[in-house]
Amino acid sequence: MKAPIHKNIESQVRTVTVQELKESHFDPNWHFHPHYQLFTVMEGTGKRLIGDSIHTFEPGDTVFLGPDIPHLWRSDSDYFLPDSGLSTHGIVVYFQEDFLGKDFLDRQEMLGLRQLLIDSKRGIAYKGALRDHVRSELVGMMHEEGFQSVLRLMTLLHKLSQEEGGTPIASYGYVNTYKISETERMQKVHSYVLQHFAQEIRLGDVASLAGMSEAAFCRYFKARSNKTFIDFVNEIRIGHACKLLLEDQWTIAQIAYDSGFDSLSNFNRNFKRYIGHTPREYKGNY
Repeated sequence: MKAPIHKNIESQVRTVTVQELKESHFDPNWHFHPHYQLFTVMEGTGKRLIGDSIHTFEPGDTVFLGPDIPHLWRSDSDYFLPDSGLSTHGIVVYFQEDFLGKDFLDRQEMLGLRQLLIDSKRGIAYKGALRDHVRSELVGMMHEEGFQSVLRLMTLLHKLSQEEGGTPIASYGYVNTYKISETERMQKVHSYVLQHFAQEIRLGDVASLAGMSEAAFCRYFKARSNKTFIDFVNEIRIGHACKLLLEDQWTIAQIAYDSGFDSLSNFNRNFKRYIGHTPREYKGNY
């Protein structure tokens, strides 16, 4: 496994960095960086972890992230199989707060933009027409150079600051409490759970992986993730179940066991707790 990273994506020649990501799977490392990031998934499915939020992703997933919020788009397990024939595709734009100068955002006319940047520190997910507009602009920015790319980004940020359509991702008041030196430990935990959530996960095994006692690990995880370890595991499992329910190929009992739950009653109880509906209601509604 590559060492977890405090990503360095600084460009020496560009104020705005646009990258098209085409790989067999998305970067599996839990990471953060000092840049703002607009990202859209063109192809690929899996689990999206941002701050203390866990969500499934599919083509169309579009977010705006502020600096230093930990994030990960973990491709489904099939994407890591040799000769799977699967691939992922995403477009990302990076920029820093002072990309137009240190005092630019202090001006009165920038009030809306300043608020957008503040809101992005929890992460913002876009849907509907606004999401489609963001995706179109990110595709267009791949073909822009110099001032035109800066102008296009400013126009897009202005639209995002004026229109409704974004939803906060991380919980209110979320703050990144990870130190760069700690990310390797949490990366190991995340990778283990994402690979084994369909099986029994023993707290002792995960605590040992993190080099801690069970009690110390539980305190550590809760302090840094704003949730208990069992909540984290259950959210991963429920997210997987939601995806299978919408595919409409398996019975609810099959989905329960495939998602790592030891009984149908346990699955139904947890699904209602996290989603607010029973699995059958969720399937019928969506």
